[in-house]
Amino acid sequence: MGANSSSISELPENEYLQKLSGSEPISENDPFWNQLLSFSFTTPTNSTDLKLLEEATISVCKSLVEKNPRTGNLGSLIKVFLSRTKELKISAECQNHLFIWQAHNALFIICCLLKVFISRMSEEELQLHLTYEEKAGPSSYGAECEDLIEELLCCLIQLIVEIPLLDITYSISLEAVTTLIVFLSCQLFHKEILRESIIHRYLMHGRCLPYTSRLVKTLLYNFIRQERSPPPGTHVFQQQTDGGGLLYGIASGVATGLWTVFTLGGVGSKASAQLEQCSPLASQSLLLLLVLANLTDTPDTPNPYRQAIMSFKNTQDNTAFSSSNPHAFQINFNSLYTALCEQQKSDQATLLLYMLLHQNSNVRTYVLARTDIENLVLPILEILYHVEERNSHHVYMALIILLILTEDDGFNRSIHEVILKNITWYAERVLTEISLGSLLILVVIRTIQYNMTRTRDKYLHTNCLAALANMSAQFRSLHQYAAQRIISLFSLLSKKHNKVLEQATQSLRGSLGSNDSPLPDYAQDLNVIEEVIRMMLEIINSCLTNSLHHNPNLVYALLYKRDLFEQFRTHPSFQDIMQNIDLVISFFSSRLEQAGAELSVERVLEIIKQGAVALPKDRLRKFPELKFKYVEEEQPEEFFIPYVWSLVYNSAVALYWNPRDIQLFTMDSG
Repeated sequence: MGANSSSISELPENEYLQKLSGSEPISENDPFWNQLLSFSFTTPTNSTDLKLLEEATISVCKSLVEKNPRTGNLGSLIKVFLSRTKELKISAECQNHLFIWQAHNALFIICCLLKVFISRMSEEELQLHLTYEEKAGPSSYGAECEDLIEELLCCLIQLIVEIPLLDITYSISLEAVTTLIVFLSCQLFHKEILRESIIHRYLMHGRCLPYTSRLVKTLLYNFIRQERSPPPGTHVFQQQTDGGGLLYGIASGVATGLWTVFTLGGVGSKASAQLEQCSPLASQSLLLLLVLANLTDTPDTPNPYRQAIMSFKNTQDNTAFSSSNPHAFQINFNSLYTALCEQQKSDQATLLLYMLLHQNSNVRTYVLARTDIENLVLPILEILYHVEERNSHHVYMALIILLILTEDDGFNRSIHEVILKNITWYAERVLTEISLGSLLILVVIRTIQYNMTRTRDKYLHTNCLAALANMSAQFRSLHQYAAQRIISLFSLLSKKHNKVLEQATQSLRGSLGSNDSPLPDYAQDLNVIEEVIRMMLEIINSCLTNSLHHNPNLVYALLYKRDLFEQFRTHPSFQDIMQNIDLVISFFSSRLEQAGAELSVERVLEIIKQGAVALPKDRLRKFPELKFKYVEEEQPEEFFIPYVWSLVYNSAVALYWNPRDIQLFTMDSG
């Protein structure tokens, strides 16, 4: 390839790629490989350049698909890479830039080719492409292919867990993670969840299995450390400019092979702003971890990667590992907690937090014992606060995390003791000082109100109310605005209830004598609203019966809107739960009347505080404690696997798939 070539569109005409995809077998010892692998460029990150690279790769692959069964050149390329990786650790220690650079380039080409192959053929067909031996006859098909695929998978895992992360090894470590994602990407091209897969089998059995805990641990540490990509040019050789391109002088002017010059968007063009702000390796490692953790169990083998995630412990935990789980390991929980707090803006970090809290009891216990729990809860509340800007799955995960946390009474108590100053992102009202508990209530109520007016998702309602219910017995010193919003939500529900009741009545009258059209199902709407009203009344009742004397602001808000509850006193669905609320309203109303008219807010609160001490506890009827526990639905993979792969599709660094090829989930836009 000449020094004037500088565009991706010229790749299909490149002489080295043409030879790779040509009719002649190339032996593993051919000098051709040194020429092919001596190129350099900054991996494209914007979608336009990635799409161009994909199209150029497809053009090469078409020829390779046709001729590779006879030449075996793809297998030869993989073997060249495998042979070079044996010296990678020593090369890193000795700072052998050239060796690492060429190994990276070999893996980059393999990854590009595999991505197209996997999107266009079955795993069985891919096996056939990796079985060719020059001196063997057709009868050898299937004899070596499994070993070659397994050897490559095992080699990639070894590379990730054993090669030290340095400036010169960053790119090849990232490429190894990316190639494992590509190997698993066959799921993207199936509508059904893959329960049987050749690649899955290799990763969950045989030679790859002993590396399970080390791989999970390394991917977690990559996420924790958030290592930035080294600046261009620091990981290989000193750059020399020539003719507007980037030239790497190798061995006194030896031909530099595939991309002598490769510029994307002009010399010195910056990587995307997103990549500048984060670590590509951390992002890609987290995606791979989520994919591995959500592989389906096989009939004879539970997913070992999920087992590792479920059982790892803190480095400070000296208790013995269970013999029933060979994949357990230790990791620094303090570092993990810090990373989880800092990274919650992304779906994938929130999903990881959900998985750890739900599946790993060691992590859950540690998180609930933290004295700085606000560092984790505040980013979760921000996700819910900006519900309009988030996708529904991200909101669900954030909400379920809150539900899991509120299952713990210690958490429900402690959040009211954490006082926050100036919550700048909360725009409805200036909150100069508020407890974390009151803020949590405000955000959850806001989410319910948003859902009532926009999405009307029953699942969202249920989880929001469950979290409030779990907290209700521990409500302490509620902020006056939080107390107002609880009653305001009840007011909104009350109005909605009356409106649906009125619509049902009018519809019934209008339909008398007319059989032309079916009646709208107002009974179902009414039933849903009454369920929510019942739950809100139970939440208010739970607070009054368990912590009345701690919440004068709630009693104040209740008295201020006492007329609101009148219609529900005799309603058969609410009579029992209204007894306590009615008693509290009557008791405090009487004390306020005795105190005279024109009372200031401060005086009213003083009377409420005095009354809370005077009200006999035994007069309030006891109800069963409100406790809800999050339980994953049956076949959770039907939700999580498409979700995880949608995150890979939208967020993976330097990976592009044609949206028309995706079968697993529907595309929001073409």
